Amino acid sequence: MYFAPKEIKQETGESLVYNPHRTLVSKEFTFDAAHHLFHYEGKCKSLHGHTYHLQIAVSGFLDERGMTYDFGDIKAIYKDYLEPHLDHRYLNETLPYMNTTAENMVYWIFQTMSQELPDERGLRM
Repeated sequence: MYFAPKEIKQETGESLVYNPHRTLVSKEFTFDAAHHLFHYEGKCKSLHGHTYHLQIAVSGFLDERGMTYDFGDIKAIYKDYLEPHLDHRYLNETLPYMNTTAENMVYWIFQTMSQELPDERGLRM
């Protein structure tokens, strides 16, 4: 199946050609944090730390610049809304009251990022 490229006229009168499909972009972050788990009898019951690797992926349709989402904007959202709660922190104190499993942290990160992403061009995270 072939989809014709999307063309957007520029001020010069020329048309730039863009991918008409939903596109996924991602940015990776690393942070160090400590935590412990409640109601757990394994080694994670005690206070310990990790180096976490976070990949934030955003998909959507291209804008007039040919971008799904500016990587600098993804980084700014991470720096302003996520990093203060995550990097070199005791997660049991800085995140909502929950068991700080990777699964629960991902849900909190998703909720936080979703609130900050503009709801345009079909953006998804």
